[in-house]
This record gives sequence, structure tokens and C-alpha cells, in this order.
Amino acid sequence: MAHSKARATDGKVTYPPGVKEISDKISKEEMVRRLKMVVKTFMDMDQDSEEEKELYLNLALHLASDFFLKHPDKDVRLLVACCLADIFRIYAPEAPYTSPDKLKDIFMFITRQLKGLEDTKSAQFNRYFYLLENIAWVKSYNICFELEDSNEIFTQLYRTLFQVINNGHNQKVHMHMVDLMSSIICEGDTVSQELLDTVLVNLVPAHKNLNKQAYDLAKALLKRTAQAIEPYITNFFNQVLMLGKTSVSDLSEHVFDLILELYNIDSHLLLSVLPQLEFKLKSNDNDERLQVVKLLAKMFGAKDSELAAQNKPLWQCYLGRFNDIHVPIRLECVKFASHCLMNHPDLAKDLTEYLRVRSHDPEEAIRHDVIVSIVTAAKKDLSLVNDALLNFVKERTLDKRWRVRKEAMMGLASIYRKYSLQGEGGREASKQISWIKDKLLHIYYQNSIDDRLLVERVFAQYMVPHNLETAERMKCLYYLYATLDTNAVKALNEMWKCQNLLRHHVKDLLDLIKKPKSEASSKAVFAKVMVITRNLPDPGKAQDFVKKLAQVLDDDERIRDQLETLVSPTCSCKQAEVCVRDITKKLGSPKQPSNPFLEMVKFLLERIAPVHIDTESISALIKQVNKSIDGTADDEEEGVPTEEAIRAGLELLKVLSFTHPVSFHSAETFESLLGCLKMDDEKVAEAALQIFKNTGSKMEESFPHIKSVLLPVLQAKAKRGPPRQAKYAIHCINAIWSHLFVKCYLFVFLQPLHKGLDPANLEQLITPLTTLGHLAQLAPEQFAAPLKSLVANFIVKDLLMNDRIPGKKTTKLWVPDDEVSPETLAKIQGIKLMVRWLLGVKNNQSKSGNSTLRMLTAILHSDGDLTEQGRMGKPDMSRLRLAAACALLKLAQEPCYHEIITLEQYQLCALVINDECYQVRQCFSQKLHRGLCRLRLPLEYMAVFALCAKDPVKERRAHARQCLVKNVNIRREYLKQHAAISDKLFSLLPEYVVPYTIHLLAHDPDYVKVQDIEQLKEIKEALWFVLEIIMAKNENNSHAFIRKMVENIKQTKDAQAPTDPKTNEKLYTVCDVAMHIIMSKSTTYSLESPKDPVLPSCFFTKPDKPKSANVLGAVNKPLSTAGKQLQSKASRMETASNDDSSSNPGSPQRSKTRHDSTEMDHSENEDITGSVSAPINHSFSLLQDIEKPRGRKRGVTSGDDQDSKPKRGRKKAATNTTAAAESEDQWDEDNRPEDEQNSPPKKGRRGRPPKSATPSQDTPSKGKRGRKKERGEEESAESTPQKRRGRPPKSAQPPAKKPVRGGRSKAAAAKDDSEEEDEEEEEEQEDEPTPKVPEELHESFLEVVDVKLT
Repeated sequence: MAHSKARATDGKVTYPPGVKEISDKISKEEMVRRLKMVVKTFMDMDQDSEEEKELYLNLALHLASDFFLKHPDKDVRLLVACCLADIFRIYAPEAPYTSPDKLKDIFMFITRQLKGLEDTKSAQFNRYFYLLENIAWVKSYNICFELEDSNEIFTQLYRTLFQVINNGHNQKVHMHMVDLMSSIICEGDTVSQELLDTVLVNLVPAHKNLNKQAYDLAKALLKRTAQAIEPYITNFFNQVLMLGKTSVSDLSEHVFDLILELYNIDSHLLLSVLPQLEFKLKSNDNDERLQVVKLLAKMFGAKDSELAAQNKPLWQCYLGRFNDIHVPIRLECVKFASHCLMNHPDLAKDLTEYLRVRSHDPEEAIRHDVIVSIVTAAKKDLSLVNDALLNFVKERTLDKRWRVRKEAMMGLASIYRKYSLQGEGGREASKQISWIKDKLLHIYYQNSIDDRLLVERVFAQYMVPHNLETAERMKCLYYLYATLDTNAVKALNEMWKCQNLLRHHVKDLLDLIKKPKSEASSKAVFAKVMVITRNLPDPGKAQDFVKKLAQVLDDDERIRDQLETLVSPTCSCKQAEVCVRDITKKLGSPKQPSNPFLEMVKFLLERIAPVHIDTESISALIKQVNKSIDGTADDEEEGVPTEEAIRAGLELLKVLSFTHPVSFHSAETFESLLGCLKMDDEKVAEAALQIFKNTGSKMEESFPHIKSVLLPVLQAKAKRGPPRQAKYAIHCINAIWSHLFVKCYLFVFLQPLHKGLDPANLEQLITPLTTLGHLAQLAPEQFAAPLKSLVANFIVKDLLMNDRIPGKKTTKLWVPDDEVSPETLAKIQGIKLMVRWLLGVKNNQSKSGNSTLRMLTAILHSDGDLTEQGRMGKPDMSRLRLAAACALLKLAQEPCYHEIITLEQYQLCALVINDECYQVRQCFSQKLHRGLCRLRLPLEYMAVFALCAKDPVKERRAHARQCLVKNVNIRREYLKQHAAISDKLFSLLPEYVVPYTIHLLAHDPDYVKVQDIEQLKEIKEALWFVLEIIMAKNENNSHAFIRKMVENIKQTKDAQAPTDPKTNEKLYTVCDVAMHIIMSKSTTYSLESPKDPVLPSCFFTKPDKPKSANVLGAVNKPLSTAGKQLQSKASRMETASNDDSSSNPGSPQRSKTRHDSTEMDHSENEDITGSVSAPINHSFSLLQDIEKPRGRKRGVTSGDDQDSKPKRGRKKAATNTTAAAESEDQWDEDNRPEDEQNSPPKKGRRGRPPKSATPSQDTPSKGKRGRKKERGEEESAESTPQKRRGRPPKSAQPPAKKPVRGGRSKAAAAKDDSEEEDEEEEEEQEDEPTPKVPEELHESFLEVVDVKLT
């Protein structure tokens, strides 16, 4: 080599053979030609040719001169570059160039030539490729490691290669570039930050999107050099993340994007970086935490990521960010969940608990996105989500925000349609989400109209899609109905009823619009518009839109005709779709894409359009039922037993017969129903009978051949069928042949049935009694008189007053229906017959109502054993107590009988809600709730629910509270919608239940000793049970109104016993407890009452006149000032008069401060003893004792206390006339004065004291009533005498004559006839608070205000 260098010093350049000197004196073309020959020579040389290497050394030096390196022609430069690349190859490992500057110039020159690789279509591309291949293979650039400027050379090379790479390059070009660059990283001593940036910049999303090939090149390079480059990458992230030196690189702001890309390329590149992220997750900077969370969400959620398994501490730290204080961070975590669930099902268990917490997040957006994440994963594959996650979505259907509720409902609906309706996922998946259909329909119970409209939409689009073919749609509905739970079925039925009712409202509006214009018609149109508005979202805005729609209907006859077609009973599903499309097209405007008016119209049309049911649909449904009957249906495949499917199908048809009766008018339908009447299943036959009743109005005219076959079947069932079928048969005959009913069937039914009543054959007695009862109710003018003697002689004397068959001796209080004795069933039907007979007569001219009430009261007094002979079993007695109590409730709904019910009878009926038998309490409360919801029972019966506070079963207390809430809401809603009935407030305003509650609790038979702390505690609980609901809203300062009402009661006396000091003392004590509750739970009770309350005169006497002394006088002395008022002058004036409407309600304390707050603590457990200073100035020493903690169980009381409390025992026959004799006399009315008829019964007392003056300790006691023990917990009668619910002890003085009580007027009550039948049909069903607030309340209830008010 030394010799070569010596040769090079002489300056003579040797060219290859045939190549002349290359200098600036020749043309460019000639220079190119000569250079090509030189290139060819160097190309053919190898490293072993020592002579040639020495020969051409000066040529190599010559080619590196500035003349060639800076030549203006690119072809010359390219050829020179190729020569130089070969020279490096030939002279390797030592280059012939020793000057560092020259080496730098050469490699920068070669790098610039590589830019020619960009144009793949260039004629010289192959030479450029040769150049790249040569330097990559030889690793020529490694020579630069020893140069000071090596970093500049390498950086320029990398930039050039990343710039020129494009999609026109083949794999070889890509491979040589990677080889070239990777050799520099792997074999070099260091990688500068500038060089690293040159590589990493291609991973930044913005650059990545601009040049995908550069990204792929960088990705390949990093994979190839992962081990060598990892320390430099770690150092970079350390500088930026840990030390915060963002100036070390221009990529500092993209650090999190780079981490993600590097992790996706090769996770080993970040082995030392990931722990730094855990530190960053705990940063105090919200934005920084958010960036890290976004980064890790992508890293953990990537499809093939194993980061969670490889780095569990980081995973756990990330999960902790689900509870971050910063809302966007929690939101980002929740959004990540869906990707994680879809890509990593194994992590679902870790995520479940965190999603549960976030599903209750205070931020609406987070709760919304929790639902979206879970539903998205479930729609991809149901197996990705567990039941707990789906349950979170289920819970959010009751969210307080509409957006969240809507997302949850729509999500569940889409899951149901995919896996249940469309069958994706198989039977197991369908079974897993079978609860969704029930849950979606349960939402119809919500008060929000938005929720209910969405349920209707979900039903029409997801559960039973309306666009299915008729047969498929009805099959879907058939099996859906068969698999719904009871509450879902009720909700679906209610949905159809609401839609049908709205359809009728729209039809009424159309009829009103077509009438001639007048002031009366305009008012009627406005009233109907308001009714329709309440059935649409956002009634405030909807009102204007419905008014506009009414105007459009008045102006546009075509739209009016289409809407009439839509609401017509004969409209088919296809016609409905056409009408809806035409109306929306007509009202829509292309120029106004967002049209709120059109949206409202769509909502209305969506609710009233019959998209599911028409004549064709009913026919298809009947065929589906027939298939199940014939055994050719797919019942088993659908998971429904055939019998259940048939029964559910008939129930479905029964509901549809009410909402779509005209759709049943086809011979095929009626013939199929006739076949159902002959089936052995009683439920099926009952449903068929009800369908005939609802749809048979035109049968006599249109289908005479059906009538001729149906009539004998109905007659047979009315005479000999099961009781329920007999009832429906009578109603069916009345509905179809009403004009012939009285004439033809008076003797067909009454005479044979009347004569055939045989008390010896009790099983055959039940059906005739049922039939006769309904005959008397449906045709009272013809049947009432003949049945009077039957009631008096047979029902009372022969049936109720005799115990023919001894009852089974058992400790059970209730048995199933099929185990009840025939005699008891016959007696129950006898009681119902009496009541139906009275309801048909609707007057008390013959005093039959008084006699019946005494009879019912006697049954309650005797615990159901009217004869008191001890022959009846306890289950039979429970049944008769329930029947008598329900009969009293039934009679109380009729104004003429409500007037004659005495306070004692009302109180005795109320005590049934504390009966010792759980089922009696349950059924009675359901009947009570139903009567109150329909506004048929007067308001005082709502007070009965206060006694439920003593029920030991939590479910019963919860149900009673639910019933109270429902009834209060119904009345308040009605008052809002009918502001013009302010004169009826006494009958409707829920606050007026407070006086009735106080009076009822004051007469609680368990409340014997005025200062009995335990009893006062129970009274407090009972009062709060009602007041908590009444006082929940302080509308119009109602708290002050209630306070004023309680104060007014203390100015009166108990009308039931006005001269009895102890009775009045108990009344005032209950008032004190109520006042204490009001003062402790309200901050606005001391404000001025908005109106002076009135009190019912039948419960309270007229108020005392104002006195300077204590108003209550000595009555309250035993209470140790518990009922005493040390009032100021102003306070005395306020409470002195109940009928002085101008009295000033402001006491000194009230005049000082006016509380505007309506907040109130609803906690029942709050200590109320010092919460406010008492403006009534009672001494609350006794009330403070009430607040002391106590347990449910009581200790054994003293003998004196035991004797002072009422007991129930069997009366001895020798002491008085028997109950049987009295009951017979009750029906001998000719010589009985009215006072005696109205007086309470003298026999069969409930809760009587012993007969003798000295209480007997061995008086036998009956089963405990009212203070019930849980099942399995029995109390020894020897250790603790049982305490009874029932009548208070009989006082020596006769009760005062009862003032006339208010009731509904007879004229208004005439409307009840059409509703009695519906109520009878529901008697056997378990009552649930119905989803619907009554649109039109029972008018007769409003007449209850006939009561005399003080």
C-alpha cells in the first residue's frame, strides 16, 4: 500500500484500456461515454486484483476531485458516484482517501446522488439502484465512524432515504435501505439525538399519514435495530418524561404518540420506558394525566396487546384512573372499555367493578358512555360481556337523565333484536338476555311521557317489528306475550289501551273540527287539544303544535281525510303506513330540514297508527292459536309449553278485543273462539267468553249463524259452568242480546236457579249464586224485587247463619283456593250476591243496606265465624273476613251506601289491613288501592294505609307506601288538569287525608292508655307513614295548611263520642304527635296558611269558641301538659275558630321570620326532639319519650295494663242473645227504627273486654290479629298474652246518632254501571300500581262533597 501511495504522488493518472483522459476539455457526451467505460472497469474489478488496484489508484483519487464532485451534469455525477462506490468496495477495508474532509465530501456527494432513487421511471434508475446496492452491501458509510462530522453525514443519508422512499420502489430497494441504515446504528458507537429524531419523526401521525412508505421503512429499521437503539430511545424518553427537558428534541411534544407507535412496532423498545408511564399516571397535571391515559388506553386495548399481562402494576395503576377526579380522564377510561372488552375478554373481570362505579358517576356523559361501551361490545359478541355488565345497562334505564335512559333502552333493544329476535348466537344467547323484553316493558310504568313513547317505539321496531309480514309478526307477538312476566304483560296491555285512548281523542278532535264554528265548539276543541298535548313530549311546546295541527286539519280537507282513515277502527296496517307517509310528506318542507312541528306530528302519528293489529292480523293470530291447539305449532322450539301458549294467546286476544274490537268481526275468528269455549282449560274458556263480550255487539246482525250456536253454550255455562265462566256468560249475553236480555232470560235463569238452590248440595250452589248476583246487578228493575226474599231467607238465614260442615282443624290461617271448603265458597258468593244486589238497586229505601252492613260488620266482629260455634276452620274464617271487608269497600263506593256507613263500621273495616293473616292484609290492601285509584272510594279510606306502618312484613309496608304515593299523585295530577273544580278540593286534595288519619289513629283499639309511650311511638310511625308522602312537596305552602288543620282539630271534639273526655284526650294527643312531626320535618310550617281548612262534620264537632283560658281545658291533664297550649294571644286567636276564614295565622314567632325554603328531612329515624323551638309551646316531655330508641318486641306487661287493653274472646251464649239470632233479626226491618238500624251491632265484638266487672285471667283468646309475628316466630300465650286488633271496649252509653256522611250523588253514580263489570273482571288479579294516571276520573266521586262541612 505504501508503494501505491508512492505511485500516486507522481500525479500520473492511468485510465482503463480504450479510455482517454477525462478532463474539462472534452464535451459532456464524451465525458459520459468515457466514464461509463471506467464504471465498467471498476465494476469488474474485485478486491484481490492488487495490480489493478495499484494501477488505478491515481484514477480513484482523480475521480474524487472537486471537478467531478461538483460537476453540473447529473449523469456525470451519477457515473462518478458509481465509480466511487466501487472504489470503496475494491479498496476495502481502507479507502484510498485519507483526508477527513475529502471523505466527508465524497459521502455527502454519494448521499446527494441517492435522491435519484425517487424517480423509479427514470432511464438512470438502475444505476441509482446499483449505487444503493453497492454501498449497502459494502457498508461503505461505516468508514465515517471515525470522522468528526459522521453524525452530519449519517443524518443526511437517513433524511435522503426517508424522503425518496415511495410506493414505486420494490422490496429490494426497501431491503437495501434498511441494510444501509441498520449497519450504521448496529455497528456505530452511538446514535445521536438528531439521527434518532430523523427516524422517529416518521412515526408521528402527521408524517405517517403523508408518507406511509417512510413509516414502513422506519418501522422495519427499528425492528432490525431494536436491541441497539433501545438505550437511546430510553434516554430520550427519560429526558422528556422524567426530567422535563423538552428542548432536547423537536419531537418532545409528540412523545406519547411515539410511545404508542414504538410499542406497536416492538414492545421491547419500551422496556425501560413503561415504568415511567406509571409515574406519569399520578401526575398533578390534569392534561398530562389525560395524555397518558389516552396513550395507555390504546396500548392496552390494541388487539394483540399483552401489556396488561406483562405489566400488571401499570394495568392496576391505569384502572385506578377510572376514579380520577378529572372528568375527561374518567370519560376516556370509559371509552376505552369497549375496545378492551372486544379485544381482551379476559380483562372483563377487572373492568366490571370499575364500570359499575362509573355507571353511577355524577357526570351524565360518563354514565352515557358506560352504556355505549358495554352495548358496543355486546352487539359484537354477547359472550364478551358478563351478566353484571348487562345489569349496569339495565340499571341505567331508570337514570335521572333522559339521554342516559334513552341510550340504555335503545342499547338493550338492539341486543334483544339481534340475539333473541334474529337468533344470532343460538338458544343460549337468547336465554341469557330473555329478561330484556320484560325490563323494557316495565319502563312503561314510569311517569315520564318520553320514557313511555320510547317503549312504544322500541316495541314497534325491535320487539315486534312492524315491517314483518303479517303471519311472522303475529307469531312473534304470540310467543313474546307468552313469555312476558306478569308486570310486563300489564304494561303492554296498558300501552295498547293508552294508544287506543289517544286514537279516540284524535277522532273526537276531528269530529269537533267538522262541526260548525261556535264559541262552545272552540272551547271543546281547545279542551281536546289539551288532552292530546298531555300525551306528547314536552307538553308546553306540544300545545302550540297541536293547536297548529288543529288549524291545518280545519283548512286542509285531504289531510283531515287521511287522519280520519288512520284513526278509523277498520284501518289496516298497510293503510296506516300509507296515511302516515302522506301526512308527513304533506306537512314537511324540503327548505326546512329541522321542523319541530313535523317531529311532533310524527310522534302523534306514531302513537295512533295501528301498525300491528288489523283484521288480517287477528285472523293470523287466531290461526297461530289453533296451531297450538292442534299441536302443529313450534311451541317447544320457542321454549313455551303448549298449554301456556294457548292460554297466553287467548289472553292476548282478550286484550286486543278491548282495544281493537272491530278487527275481530270475521266468521273465521268467531268460529275459532267457539272452539275455545269447548276446551277443558277454564282459563281459555274464560278468555274466549270475554272476547265475545267485547266484540259481539254486531254479531246478531252480521253473524246470525254464530249467534245460534253461541247462545246455547252461554246458557249452559251460566247455569252449570264454573263460577267465573257463569259470570262472563251472563255479561256476554247482556252485551250481545241486551234488548232481549230482560224479557227472555228473566224466567230462563231466575226461576230454575231460584228453585234449585239447595243448601245441602253446597258444590252445586256456587254457580247459581254467581249467576243470580250478576243478573241482579245487570237488570236491577226486574231482578231486585224477586231476589230480596232470596237474600233475606236463603242467603242470610239458611246459608250464612249455619255451619253445616265442620272446618278442618289446622293452625294455618290460609290455604290455596282449591283447598277451601265448598261451604265457605258458597258463603263468599252469598256475600257477593248481597252486595251486587244492592249495587243494582242503588238505594236504601227498604233499609236493606243497613241490614247488610250490620251483617258484614258482624262477620268482622266474630273473626269470620258468624255463628261463633267454633266449627269453622281458621282458613275459612280468614276467607270470610276478607269477603266481608271487600264487600264493605264495594258498598262504600256507592254514594247511597257510603252515607249510611257508621264510623264504627268504617273503623272496623280499616282494621282488616292489620289482620293476622298475611293474605287477608294483602288482598284487602289491593282492593283498597284499586278503589282509591279509580277515585270511587272517598278520601277517608286513604287514611287506612296509615295502619300499614304496624305491619311486621317489610314488603307489605313498602306496597302500602307505593299505593299512597300513587293515590296522592293521581289526585294532584287531576287537580292540575282541572283547575276549575276548586270547590271539590275537600274530595280531592291529598292533604285532607290528615284529619281522617288522626281520627282513625285516635280510635285505634290498641291505643288504650293515653300516656302509653309504646303506643304513642306506633302512632308517630303511622302518622309519619302518611305525612312523609303528603309533605314531600310543599306546594302552595301546604305544610302551613296541614299545621293549621291540626290546630283546628284541637278546637273541636270527636263527633263519635263528643262527651267522652278520654276519647277527646286521645284525639288531642294524636294531634300533638302530628304537630310535633310537622314542626320537626318542615321549615315552612310557621308561614301563613294559604287557605283556612275545613273539617268533616261527621268526624269532628263544630269548633269551640275562643277562650282566654286553655282551649282544651282539663281534658289534657293526664297528659302532663301534652295536649295543653300555653299560647300567646295571637296564637290563641288563630286556633280559636275553624270557620273564621279571616283569622290571622301569624303567631309572634311566625311574624318574625318567613321561611322560603321548602326543604324537608324525610328521614323517619331522625331525632325530632329539639329540631325547632315549639311555637305551640307544648311541654314535649311525653313526646321526647316517644323518640327514645326502642325495639320491635315488647316485654310482658303488667296485669293492670293487660286488663286495660282490649281482648278478643268468644262471647258466652248465656250472657246475651246469640249472634245468629241477631243476624236473623237484622233482616226483620218492618218495626225497626232508623236509629237502631244505624247503630253498631251489639254482638260478635272484636277485641271485647271480659264480661264480668273483674277481668278474668283465664278468658280464652283467639288468634292474634294486627300484631302479627313473622312466620316461624310464635309467642307463648302463657308467657305473653296476645294483643288483639279490633273494636274498642263497649262503652256503657249508647253511641250518638251518626251524622250524615258525604257521598256521591245518585245521578253521577249512574255512570258506574259500565265500569263495575271491568272491576269484577280484575278482582282475581293481583293489583299493581298501574302505569297510567286516569285520563278522565270517575265523575261520581266528585259528588262526595255533599258532606256537611264545619
